[in-house]
Amino acid sequence: MKKKGTINVQLSRLIAQMGHTDRLVICDSGFPIPRGAEVVDLALTRNIPRFIDTVKVVLEELEVESVVVAKEMEGMNKECHKALMRELGSVGVSTIKKTTHEDFKRMTLNGGTIAFLRTGEATPFANVILVSGVTFD
Repeated sequence: MKKKGTINVQLSRLIAQMGHTDRLVICDSGFPIPRGAEVVDLALTRNIPRFIDTVKVVLEELEVESVVVAKEMEGMNKECHKALMRELGSVGVSTIKKTTHEDFKRMTLNGGTIAFLRTGEATPFANVILVSGVTFD
């Protein structure tokens, strides 16, 4: 049995197979996930699990080199934005690209997204693209 990190088998496998520049989208329960995309659906009910709790767990295991967030998060979901920036700062992510929500959605349509991690989050714009880094020293 695994001692620490995520105990979700599908998520653990997904993180382990990610390579440099692969993208993982952690999204709220209403995000439009493209048909046919790989999805780890954690949503149980409204706001369970929360977006930020899911981000924290993933950041414990995934080396992240950069992130993409929608500009709208900062203005329309301030609490979530503050919490996300705090978590990203604690793991040393230095490149945070902000784009419009429409551009964010377009970015997830093209083949570079390895998978979607759907949370139960029921607040607007609680979405992030995590771009995998490498663990070489």
